[in-house]
Amino acid sequence: MKGKGKGGSCCATPAFGGCRVESLVTVDDRGQMVLPKDLRDKAGIRGGDKLAVIGWEKEGKVCCLSLIKVEELSTMVKGVLGPLMGDLLPRG
Repeated sequence: MKGKGKGGSCCATPAFGGCRVESLVTVDDRGQMVLPKDLRDKAGIRGGDKLAVIGWEKEGKVCCLSLIKVEELSTMVKGVLGPLMGDLLPRG
C-alpha cells in the first residue's frame, strides 16, 4: 500500500513486518462494509464482536486503518500500561 507524498505509507514500519493485504472491501453509501467470511473465520470474528478501529495519521490525514478485537486491545493496553503504572504508583 503506497501512500501519497514523500516517505510512502505510514503503515510501512518494521513493527508491522507481518502485515499484508488480506482482502479488499467496498464501503457502501451508508459507510458499511462486509468482512469476507474466510477472513472473519481466520480472525475469529463472530457476529456481535466489538472491533476497535485504530487510525494512523500522516500529514494531517488518516492514511491507515486497523481493526483490533476489543479484548485483544485491552490486553495490549494492560500489557503496556500495567508496568508503566507500577513504576508510577507508590509501593506499599
